[in-house]
Amino acid sequence: MKQKIHFTKMHGCGNDYIYIDTLLYNIEEPSEMARLWSDRHKGIGSDGLVLIGKSPMPEADFTMRIFNADGSEAMMCGNACRCIGKYLYEKGLTNKTEIRLLTLSGVKVLDLHIKDAIVESVTVDMGEPVFENETQFNPVGIDLPRGCFVGMGNPHYVVFVGDVEHTDVAGRGLRLEHHPAFPERANIEFAEMRPDGIRVRVWERGSGITMACGTGACAVAVAACKTGRGDRTSRIIMDGGTLDVEWREQDNHVYLTGPAEFVFEGEINLS
Repeated sequence: MKQKIHFTKMHGCGNDYIYIDTLLYNIEEPSEMARLWSDRHKGIGSDGLVLIGKSPMPEADFTMRIFNADGSEAMMCGNACRCIGKYLYEKGLTNKTEIRLLTLSGVKVLDLHIKDAIVESVTVDMGEPVFENETQFNPVGIDLPRGCFVGMGNPHYVVFVGDVEHTDVAGRGLRLEHHPAFPERANIEFAEMRPDGIRVRVWERGSGITMACGTGACAVAVAACKTGRGDRTSRIIMDGGTLDVEWREQDNHVYLTGPAEFVFEGEINLS
């Protein structure tokens, strides 16, 4: 008899993932399960799979592993971090309003904003941005569209455009993701400066066009500030909703604030 796995579908500004508590279930082949379950026609449908676990080290409370829809493992996801904060608190797995989450890009601190026992939003300390990483970005001698590389746990390349709504995000995004300048591939953000904020559309490596990207929002905010287009606080308007980003001068950390929502729960066979 096939084992049934209980899952929770959640999203942060439309960036949707399947969440599984690995204290209850052992997912031996998460890459394959991410690929199968993320299929929007034959599976649950999502941008990927997130596994929640107990931390093996005292410096963190819980762990997160995240797999893209193509089965590749990501280092970090700001939207998933916020969803995990809501999941842990509202399902009674913790009563902490500050949670330390261990990811492949280090420990991230989640600050839960709660009203009437409901997590309305979460602020994530995303750490310091990185602007040069030879293993992720190698532009020497390579023709690359003008943009700004920002590492936010995941590698991002931000391209500022005049009209993001008419930008070929799929075509340009796919080509740039696999550009020789990015040995580990990259997430691509197309950003347009507007009076009410920065309008952004996202191409995520391993998932394609997504409704939002937390690390991408942070990368855009940092790139806008670094290139003189914006200041240290930004309103990032993505296809699925709006995120607030602050790049604090006092500690050089980037702080991401936004909502997290439950979509539905169910069971699926472990193939």
